[in-house]
Amino acid sequence: MAELKELQQVLHYEFKDESLLVTALTHSSRVNEGGGGSESNERLEFLGDAVLELSVSEELFARFPEEREGRLTRLRARLVKESSLAVMARSIDLNRFLLLGRGEETQGGRGRDSLLADAFEAVLGAIFLDGGYDAGKSCVYRLFSNSWPETASLPRTKDFKTALQEYTQQQFKQRPVYGLMRMTGPDHAKDYEVKVSLPDGREFSAEGASKKKAEQNAARKALASIDSTE
Repeated sequence: MAELKELQQVLHYEFKDESLLVTALTHSSRVNEGGGGSESNERLEFLGDAVLELSVSEELFARFPEEREGRLTRLRARLVKESSLAVMARSIDLNRFLLLGRGEETQGGRGRDSLLADAFEAVLGAIFLDGGYDAGKSCVYRLFSNSWPETASLPRTKDFKTALQEYTQQQFKQRPVYGLMRMTGPDHAKDYEVKVSLPDGREFSAEGASKKKAEQNAARKALASIDSTE
């Protein structure tokens, strides 16, 4: 297929077994509707996720030899989160090559972040099976060439909850849990105390003029502790 040759040129990788690439591009909706192929890309996505995580970890480890584990984990989380992978997939026009069922196609699946991110990981899994880890790692390094951070300093953000969630999902595959501890003060000037619990059992509490602000302050306190201890 000419389309497969075009994608391989973009990837700078030529498959010995092109059927692996076809499987990587095949969404489960295509298989379920009997539109060709007997296997979806879900298993390759599982494999590609591991290839991606190891490749990015290895590169960050080499780039920042003095950096603590906690900050490296947060850097990696920003690089491999779903929205980042969807951007990467669009940069190589991966959406053009996806094999979708008619239902998924009509519902806009070709532009969905989750579907694009999964397909991107599946392609990496296919490259790994076809050419080994070095081939997968080289592809990751090239595709991320404009995304590698110059320093280990994370961008300043007021959205500490998002940053903390990225960390816990990457580290533990779970989200932090927030709970309202107490409210004090009159109705027009209430003070809220919130506790955030991390999947490893650590807990941090903070106050704020609203529940939302208290949650942000608790997340900020948790991130500060992570940076100082890991």
